[in-house]
Amino acid sequence: MNKFWIMVAHTYLSKVKTKSFIFTTLIMLLLIYGLSNIGNIINFFDDEQDKQTFAVIDETNELYQMFEANLKVSGNPFDIEKASKTEEELDKQVLEEELDGIIILENDASNLPTATVKTLSMTDSSIFMQVEQVLQQTKQEIGRQKLGLEAEELNQLFTPVEISKVALEDNAKTEDELNQARVLVYVLLFFIYFSVILYASMIATEVATEKSSRVMEILISSVSPVKQMFAKLIGIGLLSLTQMLIIFVSGFVTIRSKIDDLSALTGGELGFTDIPLSTFVYAGIYFILGYFLFATLAAFLGSLVSRIEDVQQLISPMIFLIVGAFMIAMFGLSNPDTPFITISSYIPFFTPMIMFLRVGMLNIPPWEIALSIIILVASITALAIFGARVYKGGVLIYGKSSSFKDLKRALTMSKDK
Repeated sequence: MNKFWIMVAHTYLSKVKTKSFIFTTLIMLLLIYGLSNIGNIINFFDDEQDKQTFAVIDETNELYQMFEANLKVSGNPFDIEKASKTEEELDKQVLEEELDGIIILENDASNLPTATVKTLSMTDSSIFMQVEQVLQQTKQEIGRQKLGLEAEELNQLFTPVEISKVALEDNAKTEDELNQARVLVYVLLFFIYFSVILYASMIATEVATEKSSRVMEILISSVSPVKQMFAKLIGIGLLSLTQMLIIFVSGFVTIRSKIDDLSALTGGELGFTDIPLSTFVYAGIYFILGYFLFATLAAFLGSLVSRIEDVQQLISPMIFLIVGAFMIAMFGLSNPDTPFITISSYIPFFTPMIMFLRVGMLNIPPWEIALSIIILVASITALAIFGARVYKGGVLIYGKSSSFKDLKRALTMSKDK
């Protein structure tokens, strides 16, 4: 047993000191810091950028004042000035970057306002949207005057209808709870997706690296292959927990002081005030179970190859399973109660993501959660038993990999050993 824990410690320490581990952790911390200060970053760039100025040619001699008034109501997203030069002279100013653009106001066949916007390029789509918004307000104002309506009457006409939403199911989640849960599940699904791919691939690469350097021949003479496999699973599992702990603690400290700003920026959906603690607990449970499921699969697949360059080819079906689970989960975010999502949540390789999606978005019976966990644990156990046999013979296979044909060869060698 001492040899087993020595291998666990060696796997953990050798990986935690690598530049890739340090850099990825730092990048994640920078992303969290950037997210928590997104408001300040946006304001910084907005302050650095000068407001654009447009010359307005009013072909009707009636629209400029109304257009200017509506622009002020919109918060002056850009500056305008009434043109005193010809259109050709203004075109030249735009080409020489002395002016940001030209707005030509006209009336269409129905005697309603229309506009032509000239800019140096078409890349800044936001300016066209802003002009369209101001022109739409101008059109509504002209229509109101023609119909003889008061401003309050027009506002009432365009006020969005209100719909009261009532769920008859007991303990059904409110709309705010669902919105917050959807954001949380979305973020954690991405985290589970990338973490499982990263750490499972790391295990397969680690096995292939040892085999390619012939270190495996020395290891199997002192430690059984089965102990080696589980030592790598636990070692890299501890590595993932270390990285997650660093990220979560740093993220909590960084975002805690900014949570009100982030909540206001997203309409309250990042407040997480209505998310039960059990959702976070289930996120941890399904992440750990999903890790061991795919890590066990990756370990014995990695034992079938002798060259590092063959790893990605052999584990690609496993990656497709993870991608498939993620895509189904993304589909389920909009409608998590469909039969397709329910059935998929009991398929072992899909369960970690899709059952967590259902737990976060729905009020499902405890027995369904328990059943999914039992299915996962049983699948991990079966895969570990089968994987240990494959690993036991696979670590002795050298030469060019013949993909899954080596499974039979590995199982035969494990019986002879």
